[in-house]
Amino acid sequence: MSETLTSETAPPPLSLPEELAQLVRVMHLLKNQLTGGAGPEARERAAHVLLFPLTRLGPLRQGALAELVHADPSTVSRHVTLLVDRGLVRRVADASDGRASRLVVTPAGEAVLDQMRQERSSLFTRVTADWEGEELHTFTRQLHRLVRQLSDHLPTLGTAIDGAATTSEKDR
Repeated sequence: MSETLTSETAPPPLSLPEELAQLVRVMHLLKNQLTGGAGPEARERAAHVLLFPLTRLGPLRQGALAELVHADPSTVSRHVTLLVDRGLVRRVADASDGRASRLVVTPAGEAVLDQMRQERSSLFTRVTADWEGEELHTFTRQLHRLVRQLSDHLPTLGTAIDGAATTSEKDR
């Protein structure tokens, strides 16, 4: 019989980089559970993530969206095609350049986004149920700061770190 770790039996915290690596692994497992791991459902769920910035920032060109979410343009292109095919996003002519288009979330896309927000909110409400309000506020503020600063350093992250010329593909 395996022992389940609780907050009382868990080992002490690791260093920040090690804890963040653990977080990435847990989030990857969570994503796989939510999407079924692979196949069409996982691809569709991955595409749905693009609805968040499109709703928050308004209509964007596909290239700007790819840059914003730090994703390969061809991957974003496939995801956008799926979103358009499902009626969750539509293309509209760019007023400043009629040859280009911007992506706009449809009411059906808004409904999918609302469902995803509810799922996330429900999960994190359960996970942090025993946290004090100030703890949650402080953690959220610090996490925001970390994400912002990591994002600010993205262009330089692939350069030399501790003598390594580049980050290997498997470490990304």
